[in-house]
Amino acid sequence: MKIKIILIIFTATLLLGCVGVSSKGIFGTGVSVALDPRTVGTQIDDSIMQKNLAARIISKDKKYLLSVNSKVLDGRIFLTGKVDNPEEKLKLTKLAWETKGARSVRNDIKIKEEFNFKQSAKDILITSQLRTAIILNKNIKASNYQIDTYKKKIYIYGIAKTSEEKDLIISEAQEILDVEDVVASIILVEDLRVQKD
Repeated sequence: MKIKIILIIFTATLLLGCVGVSSKGIFGTGVSVALDPRTVGTQIDDSIMQKNLAARIISKDKKYLLSVNSKVLDGRIFLTGKVDNPEEKLKLTKLAWETKGARSVRNDIKIKEEFNFKQSAKDILITSQLRTAIILNKNIKASNYQIDTYKKKIYIYGIAKTSEEKDLIISEAQEILDVEDVVASIILVEDLRVQKD
């Protein structure tokens, strides 16, 4: 009887784990493995690098769990978020470069300032406007992009199928009211180390 219960619990755990992977993809953000232009091997490598880096960042200081984000695309590491001082920003950059397999690091981490509710609300609005615009635009694969906004400056990370798609998403971002700058870290599919057939 005990063996039967243990077997049922093990099977249920195994099945629940499979459902999570199939519905969320490797990223855990709703991006399907089939829709991503990178090979499955590259996606797995990037996911492992991202989880490894995130664990090492959190082990430095637990406050980074909510204040620092990392994204890995084709071995290229992108950091965003806020820290208390420039020394922390440099330490996180060094940590990213020490990640096995890192091809480049782009650090867009900002130094914290006094909280401004009005500015934060404006940034959230800008992000949601751009997200809506690229979802509605049939020439842009919205699931391939991550968007962050800080002080009216939009940061876009992702993979574009063509240079036209890259130009289109940058154009959509620049058209949003109150946007002061657009920082695009967009990789073209043709620039990936390994591509799907």
